[in-house]
Amino acid sequence: MGLYTQLPDAIQEVDIIIAGGGTAGCIIASRLADADPNLSVLVIEGGPNNYNEPLIVHPAFFFSNLAPGTKTIDFHVGSKSEHIANRELVVPTANVLGGGSSVNFSLYSRAQRTDFDSWGIPGWSADELLPYMKKLETYHGAGAKDLHGSNGPIIVSSGTYRATRVEDDFLAALKAVGYPEVEDLGDLDTNNGAQRAMRFVAPDGLRQDVAHSYLHPRLRDGKHPNLHVVVESKVLRILLDNKRATGVVYQPSSASHAAETRSVKAKKMVIVSGGAFGTPAILERSGIGNPQVLKKVGVQPIVELPGVGEGYEDHHLIGYPYKSSLNPDETHDAINGGRFDMENPETRKLLGWNAADITAKLRPTASDVAALGPEFQEVWEKEWEHNPNKPMAVMAAYNAFPGVPVGLPIAQYFGHNIFTPYPFSRGHVHITGPGKDDKLDFDPGFFGDAGSTDIKKCRWAYKVQREIARRRSVYRGEVPRGHPPFPANSQAAVIETTGPLPEPVVNIEYTAEDDAIIDQWLRENVMTTWHSLGTCKMGKLDKMGVVDSKLDVYGVEALKVADLSIAPRNIGAHTANTAMVIGEKAADIIVHELGYSP
Repeated sequence: MGLYTQLPDAIQEVDIIIAGGGTAGCIIASRLADADPNLSVLVIEGGPNNYNEPLIVHPAFFFSNLAPGTKTIDFHVGSKSEHIANRELVVPTANVLGGGSSVNFSLYSRAQRTDFDSWGIPGWSADELLPYMKKLETYHGAGAKDLHGSNGPIIVSSGTYRATRVEDDFLAALKAVGYPEVEDLGDLDTNNGAQRAMRFVAPDGLRQDVAHSYLHPRLRDGKHPNLHVVVESKVLRILLDNKRATGVVYQPSSASHAAETRSVKAKKMVIVSGGAFGTPAILERSGIGNPQVLKKVGVQPIVELPGVGEGYEDHHLIGYPYKSSLNPDETHDAINGGRFDMENPETRKLLGWNAADITAKLRPTASDVAALGPEFQEVWEKEWEHNPNKPMAVMAAYNAFPGVPVGLPIAQYFGHNIFTPYPFSRGHVHITGPGKDDKLDFDPGFFGDAGSTDIKKCRWAYKVQREIARRRSVYRGEVPRGHPPFPANSQAAVIETTGPLPEPVVNIEYTAEDDAIIDQWLRENVMTTWHSLGTCKMGKLDKMGVVDSKLDVYGVEALKVADLSIAPRNIGAHTANTAMVIGEKAADIIVHELGYSP
């Protein structure tokens, strides 16, 4: 089996090197290995192997990967910003084979048709990407069969469990607020409703990460002798010879070997797949980027590409907590609180469940838009009004407290995790030195947009999810620490109750003072959605593009980028599926360029 923590000395040169064994990188390596078993492919991944790791293969242990001492997550600390109450936003990113697909929430969520079409890149429209969406999946959900795959490596199903009673409760409350249940939010066109969630989880309850679904089978079947993977080793820089990528220099991640470096040559191509943080850092350490940034940190510029590291984007998330009357077997509270009995066969069924049974994509009403003011109305008319395909919030109903339950009474909670896509604010990711462990200069850019459009979207998202929660039969009041501190005399004041609210539930009327309290609370509490993208955008060179439509890095031969950093514009969805699509599309591009049949 070609998986190592130390690469054998005999491997000094391969045909293709993939710098990063994340979501896209694992897919590319596997498809190339299938195209020609004689083609030698090396994946270099900074994190550990994920094979059969309990905290990874069981979706229920999602939060455990964020615990102190985790080996599967890196944490990137942003610069302090007045826009988020002088906080340093911390963004977790996967540091494990399989990337985000190994440690994410496992929600199946496709982008909208107009998301891909808005990229304006030949070969990357929704219709052109649909075959790759189908190719990667075996779909067990509702919806049109011609829009979903039936024999791909990633199984999409309900897993081992659904809290159907809780689903019905949410959907009834959603209908009371004015939104319908829909069959399939993943058909590229449906919007402004909620569906019973599908997951990247097989019917046997195992997480469908790309390493287990694509890479490990090929490493173990004896038919791909030239597929190699080295884990716990991070690519430091790309070797360039007359502006052609000829290999990489990498370092072991362990402290005992951190000073060691090793070079491996690539005869045909280097593909960088390190994500929105790792990819720009590798390029900049290689002398590819903005000369002013590079000279400042002691790196000699080789290729001038000012777009490297610029245009960072993420979705703006907050999980709102509520007390509930849910039964213990209808939540993940015991799992997240360390009270789960692994030996009980009745509760083990929860291991294949991510506790998120509903996903929603929502748009505001005309009165909602008007309430956000004339400046927002102008933005709405330009960006959303003409395009019903585009949501303003994406939401998951979570059957547990949506965060770390420290200091909470033992009980059953539910949470509404809601984020706003299409941020107007932008940030950046740059290196501060030539070493792989030098701290990144990271500005998330949250809420820094002119006109405060982003915070107004989040304000609306808070209000709409709260009205849904107040109409749920399992609602037993709000957890005060997870909501804005409205004054006691405000109609918006957080309430605690021992039962559902009496009907009819009337919408809260918020004052200007209430809105100001919400906005300040948002600045103090907004979080990342782990959906970092856009730092090496695909687009024209004179528009800060870093790669072209074939994923070739401008100004460098035999060098491609393939991960979420290439996304030219954001998407109205969780990003895992789009990362997989990028991997499949990139693999197809490379297979054709090498002269193989797909």
